Amino acid sequence: MQPIEFVRATPPFDRLPEEEVRRVVAALKIVRYPAGTRILRQGGEPSHCLYLIREGAVRLERDGRPVMVMEEGELFGFPSMLGRKPPLFDVITEEDSVIYQIPEALFRQLLQYADFAEFFLQGLSERLRRTAVSEPQALWGDLATPVRALVRRTPVFVSPETSVAEAARVMHETGISSVLVEAQPLGIVTMRDLRSRVLARARSPETPVREVMSAPLKTLPADTPIYGAMLFLMEENIHHLPLEEGGRVVGVVTDSDLLRHQVKNPLYLFERIRDLRDPAALREYADEVAGTVETMFRGGLDVTRIGRITAGLNDALTKRLLRLAEGRLGPPPVPYAWIVFGSEGRMEQTLLTDQDNALVYASEAPGVRDYFAELARLAVDGLIQAGFPPCSGGYMATNWCYPLEHWTALFRRWIETPEPAALMEAGIFFDFRKVHGGLDLAPLEAVCREAASRRIFLAHMARAARTFQPPLGFFRRIRDEGGKVNLKKGGIAPIVAMARVYALEAASSARSTPDRLEAAVAGGALSREGADMLLEAFRFLMRLRLREQLEAVRQGLPLENTVRLDRLTALERRHLKEAFLAIREMQEALALRYQTNMLG
Repeated sequence: MQPIEFVRATPPFDRLPEEEVRRVVAALKIVRYPAGTRILRQGGEPSHCLYLIREGAVRLERDGRPVMVMEEGELFGFPSMLGRKPPLFDVITEEDSVIYQIPEALFRQLLQYADFAEFFLQGLSERLRRTAVSEPQALWGDLATPVRALVRRTPVFVSPETSVAEAARVMHETGISSVLVEAQPLGIVTMRDLRSRVLARARSPETPVREVMSAPLKTLPADTPIYGAMLFLMEENIHHLPLEEGGRVVGVVTDSDLLRHQVKNPLYLFERIRDLRDPAALREYADEVAGTVETMFRGGLDVTRIGRITAGLNDALTKRLLRLAEGRLGPPPVPYAWIVFGSEGRMEQTLLTDQDNALVYASEAPGVRDYFAELARLAVDGLIQAGFPPCSGGYMATNWCYPLEHWTALFRRWIETPEPAALMEAGIFFDFRKVHGGLDLAPLEAVCREAASRRIFLAHMARAARTFQPPLGFFRRIRDEGGKVNLKKGGIAPIVAMARVYALEAASSARSTPDRLEAAVAGGALSREGADMLLEAFRFLMRLRLREQLEAVRQGLPLENTVRLDRLTALERRHLKEAFLAIREMQEALALRYQTNMLG
């Protein structure tokens, strides 16, 4: 590769105009250093150029102790040069190396370009955030567009005393499928309401709309992004969405408006799930989810948002399967709750992976256990048909089906008498989230809040959070296996586990990793800087993993949690190493906070 090609492809030079890239190449000096050459000396003369590693590697040492190794595509010398201060490290070539030297005068001239300058001035969390939003995404504007863009006309209002016949006439003549009712609070009547609440019940055409309207309105701000509106419709299971601006309703969009917006719209799949009669009809569900996820990913949607929308689809499927099972078995003998945990509980599952679910029922009585055992079997089998593999560890409702009293006793035992081996497996249960059923799980939530005062339990959870370590070897080089790095074990799982511990300390009921980090900051368990770093590292790693998994889907390969280092750009490799280093530091801080070294 010629110098101009290498420089042009290396961040942040890729943010410069072409003429400036050519000026850099014309001015740079190519130097070959034998292994063991000291390029900069700790406490010595400030650096007078920017160094770009073309081939080889350099080792940073402080007080004679190795700190880290920098490799091809990485830059050094700029902190000393910018501050006109002695270097904080010795920089010594680890092996024979080729390094480009860019003169200080030219470097300072290039700082007039904001994007170029920001690269050297931003912290890790901000650099990772910029990586997320700077990737070219063809459909970014579509998904991030405010939903008000889909409004086709001003809303139509009727009075509460308007007859349903008149409301139907207004809708027919204006070509709309709903009218708003000027009641307190505001209400809405839709064509679907007229069919199900008037015609199906043989009510008089003179019935006032106040008797059949839905109120209060479920609304969203008009500047909500389109993806947010999709998620809201799925979560609320509604078809019409009034939009508010300046304290008033300015329009109504429907699921049909959103369905027309994109071919791979999640609402297409949501509508199919809602009308499902036979689980076998969704044998292609996993492929359809993958196509929908890819559309959202290519559209630039944040990976944590993709997880929420996918969770909404999976929740809808689970609810439908349970309702079908109830129709087959008869009404539940006692109230129950179907819960999910792990990544699905945290709403962080993007493509379909193993099931993680359980069933909680109100109390024991004759025939109750048999009913819910069969309900669990039907639902789990339906999920398998839809493409959810059975959990290899057996964490499914067919095995975990107990009365509420049993569950509260189980959680209390984990908290009050923590056993390391048990907590390794039990951790994901603290991610539980109810998907379906009328059973109130407040007693279980109350037990979880007790964890905040159980320091020994939190210490064991903190130690468990260090089970998976970032894959860093000597001198903090990334340690790969056959050219691959496991993003889940090395980065995602540690962040998830740390966020879980901090949220438990804050007595928060938050489930998602981003929400838990925010709760930890609000509760004083974590600094703002630490939370931002973990959040952006989490998004960065999740995005890398999803990108690789979508490529595997396209090629018909099994889904993995790994990434090949040779598939990453120089900037991605640098950010990956920095993210791993930051995660390791946060793990060490967690261990100190909870004094895990004092555990037996």
